[in-house]
Amino acid sequence: MVYLLAAPLVGGLLVGWDRRISARMQSRQGPPIFQPFYDVFKLCKKENIVVRRSQNYYVALFLVFVIFTGGLFFAGSDLLLVIFALTLAAIFLVLGAYKASSPFSFIGAERELIQMMAYEPMVLLTAIGMYMVTKSFQVGDIAGYHGVPLVFLLPGIFLGFLYTLEIKFRKSPFDLSSSHHAHQELVRGLTTEFSGRTLAMIEIAHWYELVFLLGWVYLFFASMPILGVAVSLLVFVLVIFVDNVFARLKWQAAIRSAWAVAAVLGFGNILILSLLR
Repeated sequence: MVYLLAAPLVGGLLVGWDRRISARMQSRQGPPIFQPFYDVFKLCKKENIVVRRSQNYYVALFLVFVIFTGGLFFAGSDLLLVIFALTLAAIFLVLGAYKASSPFSFIGAERELIQMMAYEPMVLLTAIGMYMVTKSFQVGDIAGYHGVPLVFLLPGIFLGFLYTLEIKFRKSPFDLSSSHHAHQELVRGLTTEFSGRTLAMIEIAHWYELVFLLGWVYLFFASMPILGVAVSLLVFVLVIFVDNVFARLKWQAAIRSAWAVAAVLGFGNILILSLLR
């Protein structure tokens, strides 16, 4: 219940800081911190125009499953179930984009599927690495692990997971399916044909997803709670910095680089850990 109520507030504030920090990096004043909330309230008042009514159902399912994923995670449930639920949520968003029958949303949906193929191996390796250390896939057991912070035993996996965060947050250089920078896209790819309350639901779902993924970063430092919160916020700032420094990659380079990171950092870390144990 705390996640259900607090995550959109925290996520919206983080997105507001994202915009402000990005603006300062570009020598601009930037919008107010509460601008994401103003935008969502304004979207809720706008007319909801759709190509096909079923688009709305897919987006609603996307929001529900993102909330369900975060709920499972913060309730200490099985990490593999969390990953599968998160993947299912992303598939519903892709189906909604396909339903629009727009060439822009169609290309955005295809690129979103490519990005899913890019980050899923590293996400699964992260869960496997945590299991090898804690002997459990339960998030509650991983968070309650009393040994050294997981980051010291899983440094490669931690770095690989940070790499996938850029993809999952759709930040440059991996903002292939939907860019949030106006100077990069005349249309927003995946979300081009969504408007009004439907687009507001997508934005709120991203707020929930942001809090959940930063919570996963916290797991690497769960035995030192204050350090875990601090590192999670530093990771958020790092993602913004990379977003403003690097240009967009082609999808071929994105998937090759993500798989290379998973193979070298993720699988390499697991191999070394299995040899040491």
